[in-house]
Amino acid sequence: MRGLEYEVSRSKEVRTVCDAFVKGLRTILGDKLFGAYVYGAAAFPDSAPARDIDFHVVLKESLTARECTALEELHKSLAQRFPPLGGELDGYYILLEDACRRKLPRSQMWQRATDNSWALHREHIRAGRCIVLHGPDPRGVYSPATWPEIEKALRGELHYVEKHLHDYPDYCILNLCRLIYSYETREVVVSKAAAAGWACDALPEWRFLIEAAKKSYAGRSTPQEREFMLAEVQDLYRYARARIEQAKRRRHNR
Repeated sequence: MRGLEYEVSRSKEVRTVCDAFVKGLRTILGDKLFGAYVYGAAAFPDSAPARDIDFHVVLKESLTARECTALEELHKSLAQRFPPLGGELDGYYILLEDACRRKLPRSQMWQRATDNSWALHREHIRAGRCIVLHGPDPRGVYSPATWPEIEKALRGELHYVEKHLHDYPDYCILNLCRLIYSYETREVVVSKAAAAGWACDALPEWRFLIEAAKKSYAGRSTPQEREFMLAEVQDLYRYARARIEQAKRRRHNR
């Protein structure tokens, strides 16, 4: 996996931010740092330009107050030095003992947020969709996820989409494509771009909306296309809910 470190990331900006991030982690944490792993869009070669950098920093021991302060300063520095992506490091500082478990881990930073998509992140990382910034192969750390764990995480993703349809219509449209794909195939290691490509063929009636979302996610949409997405995203959500329920019934009846 280490050989894939930056091969999978086409963005020079991602590489620059990651290099500075891991350098700062090593300086602040020293031997307490077990591993630093990037997953999500940055780890998919077919992905649209990354809007953020998803990460897990795995720790051998709990953070001290002083270390938390230093890490906050590191993130502020990255945001100032490498805008906008340096300010979009989105992840969790978790203990090694928690990384080895199936239970949702709580972050050591930022009000101890919980990684509610833990099962999905584990599957992506174990499948090699991961950039190793520091530490051993994470497949020796993260355990495989069961389908009930995965489905619970997918339900959480669907709930998030429902709450943000009109805040981030392009993201929601592409993630609905991925959710339909994952329920119908039981394959969750897929980028939004690949799932959107699948959906354009499998759901031709939604092709124009999906293409508009892809264009918007790449930062190339027009005001008219945004209005189109806002007008149609609710209908796609309803369609996706119905299609997901059909997929679940088919699986149950087998």
